[in-house]
Amino acid sequence: MKSLLKFLMFAVVAMATACSDYQITAAYQSEGETVYVEVPVYIYEEVPGDTEYGEIWVDHFRQPQSVDGVDILWVIDTSGSMTMYDEELLIGIEAMMNALPASGWRLAMLSNDPTDAAVEAQFPLVPGDDIDDAIDMYNAMGRGHWEAGFDATYEYMVNNPYAATWMRPDAALLVVFVSDEEEQSRTHFTDTDDFKAWYGSQRNGSAFLSSIVNVEQADSVCSIPPSPINIGDRYMEATNYFSGVVVDICSEDWSPGVADASAQVEPHESWKLTHVPSDEDTIRVFQDGVLNWDWYYESSDNTVQFTVIPAGSTLVEIGYHYEPEPEDTGN
Repeated sequence: MKSLLKFLMFAVVAMATACSDYQITAAYQSEGETVYVEVPVYIYEEVPGDTEYGEIWVDHFRQPQSVDGVDILWVIDTSGSMTMYDEELLIGIEAMMNALPASGWRLAMLSNDPTDAAVEAQFPLVPGDDIDDAIDMYNAMGRGHWEAGFDATYEYMVNNPYAATWMRPDAALLVVFVSDEEEQSRTHFTDTDDFKAWYGSQRNGSAFLSSIVNVEQADSVCSIPPSPINIGDRYMEATNYFSGVVVDICSEDWSPGVADASAQVEPHESWKLTHVPSDEDTIRVFQDGVLNWDWYYESSDNTVQFTVIPAGSTLVEIGYHYEPEPEDTGN
């Protein structure tokens, strides 16, 4: 997806808290755009070999906290146009229930209309519940017509007394936005940055996002490309900020993306690289800016496997040489 690709390409810029000294080490063309990758100098200096433009890439993630359990909110667009996705929605929720650990999770559904979210009062699904229980919850949930997922999340978590009876401050948090329209909050979060700041302050950093939305026209699998006003740019911006998973709402099967979303809350024992290293001997792994050797590279699936799992909240950066795609000259 174009938006997710852009995020991967520019994500390193967001790591300024880890190192304030950066150099641009890659510049090449992608779909008519010049893409720049900024690499922390300590990685630039440690990755061996020639460092001509376009040869160093850095993947990064922040290790989730090891916490007991996860609270999950599916914040669902309940406007009339969404009824066509009921089947995919319920299959996706079932896929998440099957992908989650055998214990410790709680999952609730609510409307992305803030007024309805503020009064939603159903006890969440828990281990042992099945798709029939999920269908009952979906059929019983409040339904509004205002597509404001950010405000709805806030209203449910902060201003809904019922949420406090089951949500746990010491559990991880995962919110899944589902909408075929753009995010339209007007009360608490008119600016996406405000939502990112608020949400990022939840659960000691163990707060995760995913979105099932209309993606950019060039990446959409919809039979009729979505109108630009219905592309979920704000949802995707927030999701990419938290390194979450974006799923095209027109996908026939949301299950793979939903399963990936479930995996966000589990500590990473390995990490799949964005590119195939041109020489695996150039791979360098850093944890909070310190060179680390507790890992090995598995070429069969292009992953770095950790022999010692990084601690919660650790910033893990993986630098390596790769061969960028040749520049499109238009000839």
